[in-house]
Amino acid sequence: MPVVKIKLWVYLFIVNSRVLVLNQDFSPLMVCSVERAFVMVYLNKSEMVRSANGHKLRTVSHAYPMPSVIRLNRYVHAPYKGVTLTRQNIFKRDNFECQYCGIRRDLTLDHVMPSSRGGTHSWQNLTTACKRCNAKKGDYTPDEANMILRHKPFKPTYALFLRDITGSAHNEWDEFLGAKSA
Repeated sequence: MPVVKIKLWVYLFIVNSRVLVLNQDFSPLMVCSVERAFVMVYLNKSEMVRSANGHKLRTVSHAYPMPSVIRLNRYVHAPYKGVTLTRQNIFKRDNFECQYCGIRRDLTLDHVMPSSRGGTHSWQNLTTACKRCNAKKGDYTPDEANMILRHKPFKPTYALFLRDITGSAHNEWDEFLGAKSA
């Protein structure tokens, strides 16, 4: 019975693992499953740039390194990939914490410059706030309410969101996705 549990855990680890796919010019393109990445490498449609820390994919007679980063052999013209302005994406950008006090519960959105005073609905004017801080700030700017923003709101890059798909478990992705903040 323990052998079955170990094999099941290894299978689930592989199924839940993700691979960063780079375009031919090493720009981040997307994230795919280990199975799809392995097939692309095996069929010579891509090359493995980084393996997954010694993990192996095994058949009956062979063992192959498990990919973590692959690069396509042909350049793919991808349309511009921006990050859509949504409530969840703002929470994700702000690490699901209030940008005034730092707590992680009862979160809502706050307009840095209140919309009633001409503030826009944009990446640079929206931030994550808890209900308490949002009510305390009210119809004022952070300066007028004597509240300090932990991080100035910014428009995130597509690479930042690719990096956050699976958390910080993929250190071998860092050099291809750049710095965490824009």
